[in-house]
Amino acid sequence: MRGRDRGRQYRRTHPWIRFGLNPRDAPARVWLLLGQVAARAELLAEALIPESESRKLHRTFLVKGARATAAIEGNTLTEAEVEERRLKQRNLPPSRAYLGVEVDNVLAAYNRIAEEVLAGGAARLDRGRIEDWNRRILDGLEGHIAEEAVPGVVRSHPVVTGRYRGAPAEDCVRLLERLVHWLERDIEVPATARRGDRMALGVLRGILAHLWLAWIHPFGDGNGRVARLAELFFLLRAGLPTPACHLPSNHYYRTREEYYRQLDRSSRADRGRGDPWGFVLYALEGLVDGLREQASLVEREQRRLAWPGFVRDRIGGRPGPARERRTNLALVLGGAEAPLTRAALLDHARLARAYARRTGKTLTRDLNWLIERGLAERSGNGFRARIERLQALRPRQAGEEGSA
Repeated sequence: MRGRDRGRQYRRTHPWIRFGLNPRDAPARVWLLLGQVAARAELLAEALIPESESRKLHRTFLVKGARATAAIEGNTLTEAEVEERRLKQRNLPPSRAYLGVEVDNVLAAYNRIAEEVLAGGAARLDRGRIEDWNRRILDGLEGHIAEEAVPGVVRSHPVVTGRYRGAPAEDCVRLLERLVHWLERDIEVPATARRGDRMALGVLRGILAHLWLAWIHPFGDGNGRVARLAELFFLLRAGLPTPACHLPSNHYYRTREEYYRQLDRSSRADRGRGDPWGFVLYALEGLVDGLREQASLVEREQRRLAWPGFVRDRIGGRPGPARERRTNLALVLGGAEAPLTRAALLDHARLARAYARRTGKTLTRDLNWLIERGLAERSGNGFRARIERLQALRPRQAGEEGSA
């Protein structure tokens, strides 16, 4: 197959577009980060949270990802407006209507890819799938895309984005065919590979698909969005939780100047022969950071759910007004995002009734009682729940309660 490409123009103009990587050339940090991605993604996938919170997490990051992948290309809709488009509750004025269509197309493409991959079928990347993504991304935008671009059709003309010139038009079809063959057949996953290893390799495939499609630039318009859809496709297929699959696009948008710089450097590195590993590192670092943020959201929800049981276990004692007051006081503190002052505590409906006919000394005694039992602590002008006590396996520092 390689021999048939020997005389093609891209071999002279774009020597960095090669279909083969030596793993030994990758910086060690690539493998360390891939291991972190697999470990964090597996933990996230196994997390126990209510279905309502799971749906909320899916919706939140679907909107973030769709907004990000459109905003990288200049779309100015906010996350709130994208959410309204998702719910079909936002009609934009004629001058901005195309922005809504762009976002609608990205949302629809995301959902279609998820349906195809998660249905359990053997969804594989091929040239037809890539062309279909481009058609869907540009559908209804004919008056707002490059003049020579035809949605879903590989270009027959040169394209230049910034200072980057896409691969020769006469080679684009061949390059797409080479790309999908390389990603799907040449990069093998042993049948005996562990889930984490398959996940790590799937993530690497996704980043490489993104970068190579950006290098080839096979369409007259929409190449960046198609490249990010390809990445999403491989991440979903690798088994990452759906919310995590939207993290790369969000990372690229939040650091878009660096995104374009890394894309540019990847083709110019190694004296014009290209080097993908800098972009791979950049993408993986953003994915790891995003997974860490998502894990924090999930852990916060898990702590909120576990806190009531922990409080009742620690308080114990016979049922009575004092036990009920202290339990409710600890629960209110545990549900707060920030420390609460005494006044804020008494404004809470659950506590206002309990302390309505009592003096301020009762609240003071109850707060001190919770502090003595490690359920609360003073923080600035207020009080906070020591919800971190739920992390029973965390190594404790010398002097902490429970330390050896």
